Amino acid sequence: MLGHLLLSLSLPLFIGLVFSLAFEALLSPRPAPLWQRPMAANVIHLGSWLLLFGLFTLLLQRPWFAVVFVLSLQLVVVQSSNTKSKTLNEPFICHDFEYFWDAILHPRLYVPFFGIGLAIAASSAGAIAIGSFLYVEPSLVSQWSTVLFLQSNGLLAGLGAVLVAVGLRSLGAMSLQPVEDLHRVGLYASLWAYGVALMRSSPPDPLASPYAAASQPSAVASPDSAERPNVVLVQSESFFDPRPWCPEVAPTLLQHFDATFTEAVEKGELSVPAWGANTVRTECAVLTGLAPSAWGARQFNPYRTLSRYPLPSVASAFRAQGYRTICVHPYPATFYMRDKVIPQLGFDTFIDISAFSSSDKHGQYIGDRAVARKVGRLLKDDDNRPLFIFVITMENHGPLHLEAPQQARLADTLPNAAWPLPGHLRELAVYLHHLGEADQMLASVKTALNESTRPGILSWYGDHVPILPDAYGYFMPPTGSTPYMIWSTQPTPPDQMPAEQPLQGIAANELGVRLFKQVFGRDISNDVIKAEPEPQEQE
Repeated sequence: MLGHLLLSLSLPLFIGLVFSLAFEALLSPRPAPLWQRPMAANVIHLGSWLLLFGLFTLLLQRPWFAVVFVLSLQLVVVQSSNTKSKTLNEPFICHDFEYFWDAILHPRLYVPFFGIGLAIAASSAGAIAIGSFLYVEPSLVSQWSTVLFLQSNGLLAGLGAVLVAVGLRSLGAMSLQPVEDLHRVGLYASLWAYGVALMRSSPPDPLASPYAAASQPSAVASPDSAERPNVVLVQSESFFDPRPWCPEVAPTLLQHFDATFTEAVEKGELSVPAWGANTVRTECAVLTGLAPSAWGARQFNPYRTLSRYPLPSVASAFRAQGYRTICVHPYPATFYMRDKVIPQLGFDTFIDISAFSSSDKHGQYIGDRAVARKVGRLLKDDDNRPLFIFVITMENHGPLHLEAPQQARLADTLPNAAWPLPGHLRELAVYLHHLGEADQMLASVKTALNESTRPGILSWYGDHVPILPDAYGYFMPPTGSTPYMIWSTQPTPPDQMPAEQPLQGIAANELGVRLFKQVFGRDISNDVIKAEPEPQEQE
């Protein structure tokens, strides 16, 4: 009896396995052929199919239904991976499964990239398929005894689990370069390997943070000093300078940025660990001072770790120096678990979208000018402590294709473009308009810092380049780095300034350290922070 049941399962099992391999060829970038992959990777693929087929047949009691169901899930992953590769230069990895839940909670940020029509069609097709298979395909339990049904499918699932375990033991470590790993071992093996690497990884050691010593209460130096400057650190959504990349962009688009960049005490290109999205990778690097390599497999969503394991940060270092620390992010605080992470990083106050009104929106999100007004009001609310304000803007967040470009705005963004705009310029025109709003925000924050009774320091950077696949395909992709600068209301005297400020290329995790040094006139040390004021602090 058991042999007969296994025989009835063999055809759907084999056909499903063949299709699961064929569907991998739909991936872009495409994995290496089977014969060029490590044998362990092929063992993992076979084991994964046996495991999934066995489990879903146990659940659905219909082998053909199980085959279609598992293959449909694989197609969703393939389509998600191709969309992610097109927009973010990175294929789907194990960590991305949690974003399916985020897509339900925040559909605007995810579903439009997948394709609203495709999402509706896939959901409808899935509902029809479920109903059809339940009606047409008879349950195996009704044809065979329950014990035999459980034994046969349990055997398949168990064999699959053993093969996956054996394959993973022989596969070796991943490079944690998703494109390379997917090509080398294929979809199933890369998903398993990244998941195992994540489970085996450990949070970074708090003592490895450059802010470890500076965040200790004993590191406080003259917290009541009236000379301490207010500090505003702005992470501007998708901010980069597109003019060197695209000659059609108006040269006057970023007038305030240009002026500030010229006056900056430090400036250059920021190497960021993200492209198009994954803001928290750059955000985490800037705040914690730790490079992605320090996180291992946790680097792809470090905030999940930070929600449970606090680390010293630039915010906690400023707080230990007597600063009041505030984070402003005009989006729901629960997104990326910032409601848990931001306090863990040493912020006294977290201001999210609840502090703004619908009239503050510009485009799809709260506008940069409204955020600048909020920062200005914070700078006027003096409680005798200097302020450290970290701002995470949202206005220029995609998907940009949900907004229509306006002809009246082209004079400031794409002055020589014909109307109606060609396809490769439509999203770019929307992006450039919001980039101009970021430039106005920069001017407003500078004004607020200049009008404060305290000196002020402004640091500005972009978290990543925007998602503009059509424009990148027509012109060429940019380098992926973003500009950064540190500007002060008390610029260096001309006699102490070099004839030309050199541009400095740095990694994102270096920016906060450099900002700390600009404020306190000394490097952060993991060994000791002097308790007595530096000569600069006595003036």
